[in-house]
Amino acid sequence: MVFSAQIEQFISAIETSMAAQNFVKISLGNYKGDDEALKQILVRRVVIKREDKLAFTFRYKTRDVVKNFAPNEGVNLIAEYLHTGFKIGTLFTTEKDLIFEELNNGKIVLREVKATVKEVPKVSHDKEKSRLIRSESKRYLTELKITDEDGKVFKNAQDKFRQINHYIEILSSLIKELPEGTIKKVADMGSGKGYLTFALYDYLHSALKLDAEVVGVEFRKDMVDLCNAVAGKSGFDQLNFVEGTIEGYNAENVNLLIALHACDTATDDAIFKGIKANAELIVVAPCCHKQIRREIEQHKVKNDVTFLTKYGIFLERQAEMVTDGIRALILEYFGYKTKVFEFISDAHTPKNVLVVGVRKAESPKPKDQSERQAEVLQKIRASKAYFGIGYHHLEKLLEL
Repeated sequence: MVFSAQIEQFISAIETSMAAQNFVKISLGNYKGDDEALKQILVRRVVIKREDKLAFTFRYKTRDVVKNFAPNEGVNLIAEYLHTGFKIGTLFTTEKDLIFEELNNGKIVLREVKATVKEVPKVSHDKEKSRLIRSESKRYLTELKITDEDGKVFKNAQDKFRQINHYIEILSSLIKELPEGTIKKVADMGSGKGYLTFALYDYLHSALKLDAEVVGVEFRKDMVDLCNAVAGKSGFDQLNFVEGTIEGYNAENVNLLIALHACDTATDDAIFKGIKANAELIVVAPCCHKQIRREIEQHKVKNDVTFLTKYGIFLERQAEMVTDGIRALILEYFGYKTKVFEFISDAHTPKNVLVVGVRKAESPKPKDQSERQAEVLQKIRASKAYFGIGYHHLEKLLEL
């Protein structure tokens, strides 16, 4: 591809700045190309596994996409984008900034301005990524075989450690939506080996300095005994694991209720407990959706998606969406602001849907609340009729 002299000059300046180690970043804007959703491209230098890369952040209307390229490949890509749609490009260096601009009349100008950044940014990648849960001096991580005695994460535990931090990042953003001091009691339903329960306790007490009680509920006695022993060794005196089921646990005074991967209607049991406790925050990652799938299969109602649901795999996915969609509606009925989004878990369960309910700070007027609840009930009933669902387990528990 033949480029204009100005593009060649701009690219040469990029290569010179990288060689001189004064390269800061590149910004491409005023896009007039074929991709209507693309708005801007930002380019910075990173080092990944000791290799230089150019990290491109493609900014679209609704999302950002990051891709890494070898330096030569990245520089060529910048030239191509200037040739095919971006009308402005800015090279930032610590010595000066160089602006490439194609005017409305087609004329291309290059101009130098005073440097806006005086220091070259760090180029390290995720090796130095700031984490809410650090690996150093964490007794529970050592006891749970995540790290060695020196705090180094074991190679076979890297995914689990990333999962723990990702989970805490999600919860931290949700907790920030609540009034300060809200979280006083937390219940983690189906806590298993306690990886995430310990991390949450650590975050609440070490980072947020909260005097919060955390309870892990688990029906397997050996897991309960193990986790209580680890909590004792870690000095976590307000963390306790109890043997029992979600259905049988007394969730009174719980402010934050969590249930990750509770199978089928056990997720409904957890949401029910949270609603009845007036918990300010309910977070569940549902697993299995057998109850609603059985209802759909049993009644075999014909509708606009029958051509899809005649296939087992599509029926399964439809059952998942309908189950969790009705759960979200029920949370709305009881005064929660709901969110449903996908998050990355680990190598064994790579993607999960997280259903979140945040109790609204202000209660609506009785008339407005009544009208809103009536509208939500109508949506639930219409959804059930459309898919041939006799009942939803959570709806039944709450006697709606």
